[in-house]
Amino acid sequence: MRYNFHNKELRDFPKAITDKVESPCFLVNEGVLRRNMRVLSYVKKQTGAKILLALKAFGMHSTFPLISKYLDGVCASGPIEARLGYEKFGKEVYTAAPAYSDKDIEEAMEYSDAIIFNSVSQWKRYRNKVAGGKRKISIGLRVNPGHSEVETDLYNPSLSGSRLGILPGDLEGEDLKGVEGIHFHTLCEQNADVLVRVLKSFEKLYGKYLRSMKWVDFGGGHHITRPDYDVGLLVKTLNDFKKRYKVQICLEPGEAVALNSGVLVSTVLDIVHNKNDIAILDTSAEAHMPDVLAMPYRPNIIGAGKPGELKHTYRLGGLTCLAGDMVGDYSFKNKLNVGDRLVFLDMAHYTMVKTTMFNGVKHPSIALYDPEKKKLKIIKRFGYQDYMERLS
Repeated sequence: MRYNFHNKELRDFPKAITDKVESPCFLVNEGVLRRNMRVLSYVKKQTGAKILLALKAFGMHSTFPLISKYLDGVCASGPIEARLGYEKFGKEVYTAAPAYSDKDIEEAMEYSDAIIFNSVSQWKRYRNKVAGGKRKISIGLRVNPGHSEVETDLYNPSLSGSRLGILPGDLEGEDLKGVEGIHFHTLCEQNADVLVRVLKSFEKLYGKYLRSMKWVDFGGGHHITRPDYDVGLLVKTLNDFKKRYKVQICLEPGEAVALNSGVLVSTVLDIVHNKNDIAILDTSAEAHMPDVLAMPYRPNIIGAGKPGELKHTYRLGGLTCLAGDMVGDYSFKNKLNVGDRLVFLDMAHYTMVKTTMFNGVKHPSIALYDPEKKKLKIIKRFGYQDYMERLS
């Protein structure tokens, strides 16, 4: 499900830079972010759609001054992300959570321009409170569009029995006065043709409500900045939908914002042998690349091939005590040695926001590289204090 870099993109991460940063380190390339923003900006100009950064996928706020020049705001998964978007991004904040507590809704109201409810009961519980707040907040409902082509159940919000999204029967007979928007999210790293099929189901189930809405939020998972993405089909699909229903369309890309913009630089600490040659790294799948185990998937490494493809094959292991803390099997042209750098590709989206400090292993620092200025900046280093304060 992950996109493989092609040669042109590899040049965005010069070896002189990946060798220079401390290890382990998340290194993000501003040049790739700018390239992604140009694609998203084109979609905005061609369709009039609002494009919101999904903070759940990419929350590196040191890059927000760049991203906010192009996008309309952020979408948040709760009050803490909403505050981050409000304080650091400075544009619109759409907040959507599976459920809110009384405290959550009060905090979300401080920072949100739109609040989206995942059930009719939550909407009824909080609609008067939201409507009576100091800020003008638009209310939306999240629905289940009834169609999904996500292959991994863990990432499929429209899976049978899902807790996410109101079903059509739950809206029957309800007076939707005060509801200004409808939201759905069912894509995951997918192309525009999947959106076309999702919309067919969505309109069949909820079309009768759409003409009374001010906005429809198509959620995230649109892999718009991927080289093979059909941007033309997306533009046509959005414009056709807008003509039919006369609504503001919103998109919530997360991965598409940061796709291919970041790497994780790691170092070989030791090499052992147990049926296979095993290289132990100063990073961890469990702590620093959790989707490697959860999805699961095999991240690409600069200069590495599939097992047996190149002369020397190694199993790459992480630094935690978890027996299964393995990244996978890779082959290399030359033997690996202690001190060699390995650079994992496409590590900016989701990976950075899902890291943990399990075992107290050294947390990757965060760095930003500007290829236009040839400038490398260390944004953040982590140490004992960060680990200790999380457990107080």
